[in-house]
Amino acid sequence: MSENVVHLHKHTDPPTDDTVPTVLTVVPDPAPAPLVPLWVRSGRAVKSAATHEKTKTAARALARHSLYTFNGGRIVARRTWDGKTGARYERMIRAAEVAGNLEIAEEWEERLQRFRAARHHRRMDLLHSPVDAAKGIAVGTGMGIGALVALGVVMAINNGDIADVITPLAATIEFIAAVIRIVQIVWGPALTIGPFLALLALWAVGSKQQAAPAWSMPDHARSSEGEPMTPSIVVKALRDLGVPALRNAIKEMGDAGASMLGPIRIAGCGVEVDVTLPSGVATNEVQAKRRKLAENLTRHEHEVFITIPEAARTVRLWIADSGALDEPIGPSPLVTDETMTANYKTGKAPWGQDLRGDAAAISLYQRHLLVTGLSNQGKTASLRSLALWLALDRSVQFWIADLKGIGDWAMFEGIAQRLIEGPSDEHVIRATEMVEAAVEEMNRRIEERRRDPSVVFEPLIVLVDEAQLAFMCPVKGEDGRPYGGSKATSRYFMAVRKVHNQGRAVDVLMWQGTQDPTDQNLPKLVREGAHTRASLVLGTESQARMALGDKAVDGGAAPHLLRQGLDKGTLVVASDGITIPAGQASLTVRTHFIDDEPATEVADRAKALRNGVTTLHVVEQAEERDALADIAAVLGDEPRLRTNEVLKRLHALDPGTYGDQWTNDRLKGLLEEHGEEPKKSHGVMVVHRDHVLRALAHRNEQGSASTAG
Repeated sequence: MSENVVHLHKHTDPPTDDTVPTVLTVVPDPAPAPLVPLWVRSGRAVKSAATHEKTKTAARALARHSLYTFNGGRIVARRTWDGKTGARYERMIRAAEVAGNLEIAEEWEERLQRFRAARHHRRMDLLHSPVDAAKGIAVGTGMGIGALVALGVVMAINNGDIADVITPLAATIEFIAAVIRIVQIVWGPALTIGPFLALLALWAVGSKQQAAPAWSMPDHARSSEGEPMTPSIVVKALRDLGVPALRNAIKEMGDAGASMLGPIRIAGCGVEVDVTLPSGVATNEVQAKRRKLAENLTRHEHEVFITIPEAARTVRLWIADSGALDEPIGPSPLVTDETMTANYKTGKAPWGQDLRGDAAAISLYQRHLLVTGLSNQGKTASLRSLALWLALDRSVQFWIADLKGIGDWAMFEGIAQRLIEGPSDEHVIRATEMVEAAVEEMNRRIEERRRDPSVVFEPLIVLVDEAQLAFMCPVKGEDGRPYGGSKATSRYFMAVRKVHNQGRAVDVLMWQGTQDPTDQNLPKLVREGAHTRASLVLGTESQARMALGDKAVDGGAAPHLLRQGLDKGTLVVASDGITIPAGQASLTVRTHFIDDEPATEVADRAKALRNGVTTLHVVEQAEERDALADIAAVLGDEPRLRTNEVLKRLHALDPGTYGDQWTNDRLKGLLEEHGEEPKKSHGVMVVHRDHVLRALAHRNEQGSASTAG
C-alpha cells in the first residue's frame, strides 16, 4: 500500500525542467482606441497649416504687396492733389502757426498766393488754347500738304512723269494708314495690359515708400524698426542705467517710476520725453551714460540725444526712430524755389532741419560766424549755403579767401569784390592783408558813423575758409611781425580780433571755417568772438568745448559723438540767431547739401540781381610775373599757336599764377590791352608770335617814353 507524503517545508532549490509545471496564460486583446472624429482631425490639420511659419510668411507677403499697391495709389493721389492745389502750402502754414513762427507762416502764405496766381494764369490760357490748337493744326496740315505737293512737282520735273506730283502725298497717306493698322493691332493688348502696368507702377511707389504696416514686413525689416517707445521701456532703460541712486528711487516709487516721465510726444522722426530725476541724481550722471541709455532703448548711440531744459533736475530725451537719421532730408529751398530772395536784416537762411523735422533757419544779421569740424565732413558746403542765400540780397558785399583753393568758391566770381583761392603762404599773406583792409574799412565806417549817426552801411562779409592755415602760417613780414600765431604781434590774429570787437556795429562781419580745432590753429579769443558757433563731427570732448564753448557742451551739445563719415553735414549750433527750444544751449541741425552745379545756378541768380561786380583776384594782381613776356616765352619759335595750347603751356610754366582762372577770354583781354588780339586760323583761335612781340615792343616804348617824361 502506497502512501502520499506531504512535505511541509518549501524547497529552495529551483525546479528542474522535469518538475516545472506547464502554465497557460491567457492575455486579453487591448481595448480599441476611441475613434477621433473627422472634424477634429480636420481642425487640427487646418490649425497646423495656418500657424506654420511658411504660412505666416506667405500671408504677410500677400498683405504687404497688396497694401503696397493700395497705399501706392494713395501716395500718387496725394502727390497729384498737392501738385494741383495749394494743400501743401496750407499744411505748412498751419504747422508754422502752431509752432508760433509767424514769419514762416507769412512766407508760405506769399508762396501760396504766387502759386494761385500762376494757376489762374494757366487756366485762363486754356480758354484760348483750343482755338489756337485748331488754327495750328489747320496751318500745319495745309503747309504739310503744300510741301508734299511741291516736292512732287520737283520729282515730276526731274523724272518727266506728271504722275510723280502726287507720289509724296500718296506715300504719306500710306504711312498714316500703316500707323493706323499698327495701332489697331496693338490697341487690344494694350487695353488688357495697361491696367496691370498701372497697378505695377502703384506697387513700385508703395514699395519704395514702405507703405505697409510693420506687422506685414519681413522679419529683418520689422526687427530694424526698433521697439515703439512706451513709458515702461523708458523707465526700465533708466533703471538699468547703472546709477544706484536712480535705480533705488525707481524701486521705492509706488508707480514704478512712471511719475518721473512727462508725456511722450512725437517730434519729427522720433519721440521726445522730459524726465524729472529723483532727489540725489544729477543730470550729468544721465548725460554721461548716453551710450548705455541708447542700448537700453534698443537704439544706437547717435539716435539718442540728451539735453537739459529749463526745469530743475530734468533731462530731455529725444529718441529717433531706428535708422531715421540715416535718411537724407531733401534738397535745399535755395535749389527748389527759384523765386527765393534774401534779406540780410530781417530774413533767415534755410540751413536744414533739426532732429524734430522742423525747418532750421538762422539769422545772419550782425553776427560773426565760426564753423569747424574734422576734414571732409561738410564744413565748406554748410558755410557756402549760408553765403549763397545771403548773396541773393544785392546789398551784401563779399570778400572771400578760400585757402583750400580747389574751386569750392569759384561760383562767387562776379559776386565777391575780392576772391583769393589757393593754399600757399602767398595766399595766406593776401588773405591777412584782406582782413587788415576790412579793419581799415571798419574804422572808416566808424568815423563816418561818428559824424553822422543816421548813416547806413552795406553789409560786408569777410569770409576765410580753412582759416587754420592763416593761424599756422610761419611767414614773417618785412617788419618782423608773423602773419600766423596768436600773439599780440600776429597780424591775422589781431586783424580778426579787431573785426570781432567793433565790426558788428557797422556791419563788417567775420566768417571763418576751420578744421580739427586746437588752441594753436583756433585761438581762444577768436573762437569766443563769434556770435554763431557751429561744429560738425569732432574727435574729442575738449575739441567740442573749443568749438562751441563749455556752456553748450555742459548743456548736452555733443559734436564729438557724431559719426565721422556717416553724419556728414550734421551740425551742432550754438547761437541766438537760430530758434533753440527753451532751456537748451544748442541745436543739432542736419544741413541741406548743395552740390557745385546747383550752387552755381543759385550764384547765377544772385548775379542777375546785381548790376555787375568785378571780382578782384588779389593774389594774381600781386604776382610779379610778366604775363605778356611769359606768353612770348611759351610760344618759343612757333609762328602761331592755338589759344588752348598757350593756356596749357602757361599753366605748366607756373600753375599758381596761371590756374583755372586763366581762360581764353582773359588771354584775349590781355592782348587787347596792348593793341593786339588772337586771330582765327582755319576756324580756330590762335596767338601769333609776331603780334605778341609787337605788343611787347609797344609796351616797352610806352614805358621808356613815360620814364623820359
